[in-house]
Amino acid sequence: MIKKIFAIVFLFALVLEAQPKYSEISGMAGSFSRMGFGARGIGMGNALSAITSGHLSSYYNPALAPFQIDNSFQTAYSFLSLDRTLNFVSFTKKFEMGKSKGDSTKARSVAGLSAGLINAGVSKIELRDGQGNKYDEVSTSENLIYVSLANRFSSKLAIGLTFRFYYFKLVEDLTASSLGFDLGALYSFTDRINVSLVISDLNSKYKWDTGTIYGANGKNSDNKFPLSKKIGVSYNLPEYKLITALEIENYNSTTTFIRAGAEYFVIEELALRGGIDKFNMNNGDFPMRPSFGFSYFYKLNKLVIGVDYAFAIEPYSTHDQHILGINFKF
Repeated sequence: MIKKIFAIVFLFALVLEAQPKYSEISGMAGSFSRMGFGARGIGMGNALSAITSGHLSSYYNPALAPFQIDNSFQTAYSFLSLDRTLNFVSFTKKFEMGKSKGDSTKARSVAGLSAGLINAGVSKIELRDGQGNKYDEVSTSENLIYVSLANRFSSKLAIGLTFRFYYFKLVEDLTASSLGFDLGALYSFTDRINVSLVISDLNSKYKWDTGTIYGANGKNSDNKFPLSKKIGVSYNLPEYKLITALEIENYNSTTTFIRAGAEYFVIEELALRGGIDKFNMNNGDFPMRPSFGFSYFYKLNKLVIGVDYAFAIEPYSTHDQHILGINFKF
């Protein structure tokens, strides 16, 4: 019955995409950093802030790092239209605290460290003179480097902090950078139910100085990132090999999105995923993004190698988004 419900909801999401309209949030600074992280996250509709199993990334919630069972390294590449790039790299490590020597009590994870990089950009931007003749090409590069530290204060509560460093190279002589912060918490009500709270991009903003290009005619300006406040819940059904998740995210107290995702293990080595991202609760002024994906895992002694794939509908583009990734657990 659960499988049938999941299949119906996913098929319904594919045909129920909202009509594309402009959204103020998509035009604000740092939009590349709000697209998600990796094939697993995007394949599940980016509803990962309360999920504590599998390969984890503190991009979704700083408090997730201590729940990484094995050390995890992930990398992914996105196939996008319009000469755009979007790439991901992350590493998550847990730290264990045991009892004194001779005590057979099993060590437990109490802390975690996670670091990652998101790189985005546009290449082959043509420069033309007043007569329309092409004379050069330029590219842009926008990057987010994050480092997260988290601690489990009990078997139920974890709290984490993420430092976000942004660097945007618009053209050769025009760059901007910023340091922002995320705060996250996760509370486990039962072995099946987790609840998360996350605030993202505190203090994040680009500061521009065009004086390097225009001299005395240049200006100083600030582009603030929208402040994100998010609450999520996950429900684990081990008897069905199924994990489900739901999130509500608000930007600047004006725009609210709902996202949902699910992950089902057909066999131990193969996981299927589906999700819905950016279902807008404010007059439907943003297109919903259905997605799906899978992972295949191969065990090689103590090393587990996974191949991830995700597909997401991308509004305003001639082609949809494909993400291919590789992850290692050791």
